[in-house]
Amino acid sequence: MTTELPIAEKSSHACNCGHDHEAQIPTLDAREIPHALRHATILGAVASLGKGSSMALIAPHNPLPLLGQIRDAHGDSIDISYLSEEPWTLKFTRV
Repeated sequence: MTTELPIAEKSSHACNCGHDHEAQIPTLDAREIPHALRHATILGAVASLGKGSSMALIAPHNPLPLLGQIRDAHGDSIDISYLSEEPWTLKFTRV
């Protein structure tokens, strides 16, 4: 259900775990999550981001209602950027 997505931008996350966090960020493919669980799963993943860490989301459509839920829950502490439209891919970063 999760894969690694190469991102040109470098992450500032440094946890000394031995993984190259600067080359890849965790990616959640929401298209594989049952609809009834989708928003809760994504909201939980976003909530788990530590300061300076990022994740990518592949969505089946432009997730505007979800983005509203993230803004309601986290305000401006989560930066959201679009990476592509086909498939819809977004990047979330805890600032």
